[in-house]
Amino acid sequence: MILKISSQYVFDYQKRLYLPEQYKTTSSGKRMISLPEYVGKGYGTYWKWKGRYRVCKGSRASKKSKTTALWYIVNLMKYPDANLLVVRKVFRTLKDSCFTELKWAINRLGVQNHWEIKESPLEMTYKPTGQKIYFRGLDDPLKVTSITVEHGYLCWMWIEEAYEIGNENDFNMLDESIRGAIPPETGLFKQITLTFNPWNEHHWMKKRFFDNPDDETLAMTTNYLCNEWLDEADRKVFETMRLNNPRRYRVAGLGDWGIVEGLIFENWEEKVFDIEEIRRLASVKSAFGLDFGYTNDPSALFCGLVDEAAKTLWVFDEMYKNGMSNERIASEVTTMGYRKERIRAEAAEPKSIDRLYELGLSHIQQARKGKDSVNNGIDYLQDYHIIVHPRCVNFITEISNYTWDTDTKTGKRLNKPIDDFNHLMDAMRYAMEDFSMGDAFSFE
Repeated sequence: MILKISSQYVFDYQKRLYLPEQYKTTSSGKRMISLPEYVGKGYGTYWKWKGRYRVCKGSRASKKSKTTALWYIVNLMKYPDANLLVVRKVFRTLKDSCFTELKWAINRLGVQNHWEIKESPLEMTYKPTGQKIYFRGLDDPLKVTSITVEHGYLCWMWIEEAYEIGNENDFNMLDESIRGAIPPETGLFKQITLTFNPWNEHHWMKKRFFDNPDDETLAMTTNYLCNEWLDEADRKVFETMRLNNPRRYRVAGLGDWGIVEGLIFENWEEKVFDIEEIRRLASVKSAFGLDFGYTNDPSALFCGLVDEAAKTLWVFDEMYKNGMSNERIASEVTTMGYRKERIRAEAAEPKSIDRLYELGLSHIQQARKGKDSVNNGIDYLQDYHIIVHPRCVNFITEISNYTWDTDTKTGKRLNKPIDDFNHLMDAMRYAMEDFSMGDAFSFE
């Protein structure tokens, strides 16, 4: 099938992609490039699937998100009546994930002259037809269910990090938003794509899509081994993980379902609450903690409100990003509005703490680590009822997977936590030191 969509772009969707005239290498003024050379291998069935549900769980670096972004850009240009809705649980996480991946795909294909990209609001428009890519978060459900497209039909939805959607009813609401008759002559099909890391085998997606899929469902698993774009340094990260942390390798390396046993914290719930209302309570004080990371681990800021007498901890905000220099951490914390808050930071990074102080975090202090500080901090927190705001998606992922370690030889539980899913967990312990060890402070 060959479809001409402008004077410069022609796609052959069986094998080939013809790029703009400025790349001409043939007498026709078009450069012909094989789509597999751009997309890579391992996703042939995924690329061709036209059923209602396309579900891909995969390890890190499995190129599931990049392949999905490429598919949408190519096929939006192929089908002139198609529109796409991109969803994550929390809207603010879209810009640094799906939005960036789709911009990358546009540039990778060399078609940026035909796309208009806006950041306020987040939106992409294919200029020749007016087709759009919309971005929404489940934290504002009315904006998800009230979309009316200007041209064509809303027929496709991409839910990135679908693991964050812990309630199947929330997915059903999204599923119902892709509805309405589409004329057969358009060649369109309605489809929802879910991509995610499979941290927990008890997630509703396993039972619904993987254990008993119907004929409208493609459920597949991919991992880094099908990513031909990784270099030796990238692959070494996974080999080191395989040797040193086989539990994490099974999930983050091979894309298997995470087996969650021996949870450390079961005293928590996900619940919407009014942050300002809690903050105004006379008995409530604030608690901020910072755990440092960089390349492979995120820098994590925990933001909590504490009622010590009622033994209640409200988790209301978070920062969770890789590759954060001290300057970027200071900038992010300032942007979030917490520059003047008293922050307990990881004691292993005194130079970073000094630098953050110089950069304006005037109340940052070193955490008071001591003998058995990890277990003592956990014991103290287990007496609290922890209420987590739904927007704290990374905190929810960590606390749902933070378990006691196991002796690899005997299989017995050890009295220490796993060295994984612990960045915000550690930051929470640092934040709560002033309560567990004294010297509490007010939010003011």
